[in-house]
Amino acid sequence: MKIIKLDSESKKDILENLLKRSPGQYEKYAKTVNEIINEVKSQKDQALSYYTKQFDKADINSGNIRVTEEEIKEAYSLIDPSVLEVIRKAAYNIETYHTKQKQYSWFDSEPNGIILGQKVTAIGSVGVYVPGGKAAYPSSVLMNVIPAKVAGVKRIAMVTPPDKDGKVYSGTLVAAKEAGVTEIYKVGGAQAIAALAHGTESIKKVDKIVGPGNIYVALAKKAVYGHVSIDSIAGPSEILVIADETANPRYVAADLLSQAEHDELASAILITTSKEIAEQVSIEAAKFTEQLSRRDIIQKSLDNYGYILLADSMEDAIETANEIASEHLEIITRDPFLVMTKIQNAGAIFLGEYSSEPLGDYFAGPNHVLPTNGTAKFFSPLSVDDFIKKSSIISYSKEALKPIYPDIVKFAKAEGLTAHANSISVRFES
Repeated sequence: MKIIKLDSESKKDILENLLKRSPGQYEKYAKTVNEIINEVKSQKDQALSYYTKQFDKADINSGNIRVTEEEIKEAYSLIDPSVLEVIRKAAYNIETYHTKQKQYSWFDSEPNGIILGQKVTAIGSVGVYVPGGKAAYPSSVLMNVIPAKVAGVKRIAMVTPPDKDGKVYSGTLVAAKEAGVTEIYKVGGAQAIAALAHGTESIKKVDKIVGPGNIYVALAKKAVYGHVSIDSIAGPSEILVIADETANPRYVAADLLSQAEHDELASAILITTSKEIAEQVSIEAAKFTEQLSRRDIIQKSLDNYGYILLADSMEDAIETANEIASEHLEIITRDPFLVMTKIQNAGAIFLGEYSSEPLGDYFAGPNHVLPTNGTAKFFSPLSVDDFIKKSSIISYSKEALKPIYPDIVKFAKAEGLTAHANSISVRFES
């Protein structure tokens, strides 16, 4: 990995380079995505069959697009029992964590007849996109579905591309069943997003779409936003590690590579105040890369978006981390909790040398669906909040309205809205 002295110029160059990874940079695919969406809107299941044959080489139609209970039972027979046990343990941790996020309706009343409040209601239906093939991650199924179940969503429809034989990866089906998915469909890509957003003969429209996917999926979610709600437009994965001279360089190198292996566009950055740590991490990263199965992807990721930044002080390191606003932030310092109090922008923060990023990906409980590409400055991890909506409650008695109605009338007339004023004053005509 390249070691760079951290200064204002190098920081600017790195921030500009990282922005090149944004899904917004790939609008050249938008025309194709819009064509697919329009075709699904007009041809419905027929279009889903056509695109699934074209992209996934599978013969899918309205008769076999929905995964059956028999297919789910088969998936359970194929999965390693020890893996099933881990899925269940992870699901328990994820549900326990997200249950603490639940919000409830509330009402305040006053003696004169004023009642104000907030009614919390779960979204009616949610669509969950799950990648297939080499990018099939049962952990993402758990992370996207369980918060929706905790929120009280009644209908959760999952879409995922089949293999050429029309089968869905067994781990994905088992995770979906364990998490509480109500229906599963064998369709992927932009066409699956279009089906969830607009509905077909086989797939009913949903109210919100969540889940990761390739650039076509990301742009399709962007295109249907407003017609339905979405979680976010996710970019490539990223990790940033803040380390001082107390850090173990092997641990740091291993953690950086854990994200670099996701994608050639993934970003892995170390900011350290120690030149010795910087040099040792670079050496260890090279050694690990040679041993790992996805070494080609890792190397391209590190060549394009991997950095070791040598900072003059911990304050400079923290300031840069807040500018980058990384999806995953590890703090491996003498006092990680003190550093954490100064972090303003990060998707998930991992404290101490035994809190490696994959702990959050799989098992700890907090969600691994996180803001990327600097959006941690204004977005949060996926949570129960993403699956609820709130309604304001207002109730006034005549006794409560009478002393304040002239103020409302005056305000309305000041804005030139006489019908608003009349709606209030008519209640107090002689």
